[in-house]
Amino acid sequence: MNKNGYFAYIRVSTPKQGSVGTSLTQQRAAIENYALRFGLQVTKQFEERETAAKQGRPVFLEMLEAVRKGDAKGIIIHKIDRSARNLRDWADLMDSGVEVHFANESLDLNSRGGRLSADIQAVVAADFIRNLREETKKGILGRLKQGLYPFPARVGYLDRGAGKPKTPDPIQAPLVEKAFELYADGDIGLNALAEKMYDLGMRNKSGNKISRNGLSGILKNPFYIGLIRVDSMGEVFAGKHQPIISRKLFDQVQAVIGGKTYKRKVKHNFLFRRLVSCSRCENVLIGERQKGYVYYRCHTRDCPQKTVREELIEESLVSTYSKLQLTDQEYAYLKSEAARYREEEPKRIKQAQDELTARLTNSEKKLERLVDGYVEGVLDKETYLAKRNRLISEKQEIDKKLRQVDVGQGESLARFNQFLEFVKSACLSYEKADTEGKREMVKITTSNFYASDKSLSIKLRNPFEILFERQTIPVGSPQPAETRTLNDLYLKLTVYFKTQSTFKNLLGH
Repeated sequence: MNKNGYFAYIRVSTPKQGSVGTSLTQQRAAIENYALRFGLQVTKQFEERETAAKQGRPVFLEMLEAVRKGDAKGIIIHKIDRSARNLRDWADLMDSGVEVHFANESLDLNSRGGRLSADIQAVVAADFIRNLREETKKGILGRLKQGLYPFPARVGYLDRGAGKPKTPDPIQAPLVEKAFELYADGDIGLNALAEKMYDLGMRNKSGNKISRNGLSGILKNPFYIGLIRVDSMGEVFAGKHQPIISRKLFDQVQAVIGGKTYKRKVKHNFLFRRLVSCSRCENVLIGERQKGYVYYRCHTRDCPQKTVREELIEESLVSTYSKLQLTDQEYAYLKSEAARYREEEPKRIKQAQDELTARLTNSEKKLERLVDGYVEGVLDKETYLAKRNRLISEKQEIDKKLRQVDVGQGESLARFNQFLEFVKSACLSYEKADTEGKREMVKITTSNFYASDKSLSIKLRNPFEILFERQTIPVGSPQPAETRTLNDLYLKLTVYFKTQSTFKNLLGH
């Protein structure tokens, strides 16, 4: 290498400037003109696409080391602010003993005055970048407080421009939701999930396969439930973007990630596997196949519980489900009351909105008092952030319910009507279902299922228990008595469906 030549150093702050901007071309042209004017020979060009606010630029350090070894006589740089915008790098450059030229500044760095002038310009450049950094932070924090994510959209979302919330990607958002659902089951690892989601069409922003670590980051990110978490700040903000998944699904995934769930591999898929327990020791009965029949046995040592044949269990279930079935009279009354409920729905929605608005206002006041306490020194930063994040999460949940209150009311009525359709023919629904459908139906309809010798004790979940325990209407009973009995049943069921959604999972069977 020509040791009498010079290295040219060109830097742009972003990759975009280097690929589509004019900065590189302008810097290169200025350095070439300077070298030609002063008779300096450029033997090699070094290009770097890193902000000078960061210390330790690899290309710059590589060039500096090469000059120190004597591979070149010195360095030609476009401007002082292209060489360094942090004072430590500037000091390293000036104290390195390397001959430095600036193509755009007429400075004699060998004189005290020229060196002082260069130092002043370097300080101004460092102050500029420091102030720019602070202003950028303020802008980012302002956007976060508005519920906007001021960075490129996450996988599953699309950018809609500055000052606008991200929107779900119609192609990638369903795949992100699918990834959460698959991992929540606990049957698949991250590597296998990454392969499966790639086969289904899930891609990162570059259009490539999402790595194991990338997928892990997605599954841990509360952005997908409408929250913006900024790790460097230690804070959580309520986002304005539409969530892709529910909080319940997110929490299930976090439990799997944290090792709080464990699924055993199933060797035999018996109908009542892990569903029936021993009434004496409360351990689960184990299914066994003997001579073409399936029996369920308690494996606790010295337990006197006898085996129970699968057909006996199923007969007991069918008998229970037959008592759930509605008579034509019951069905007609409950359907008519549901129709009346729908007519009064606007009034109930307005009441629910007023209650949620009051709760939201109360949360906002708590946040204001919390900030005042922190500013006045009553709370330390750690306590303040913990309470603030909790309140932000609570506020976001209330806000979400407020936006969906009319939808929630409609869903409760829909579940009620679907429940009526199901229990109208509960036995038939059970008999027509496949093995997994029957198992799912048993899981949702029963809370305790015990065997005692050859007899079965079945405890139903609500709302099935409400229906099972209803009073029967004697044939020929007076009309007021019938109305009172049916109205009591209707009120109990509607109270349940206003607050619960357990039955929802059963509707696919």
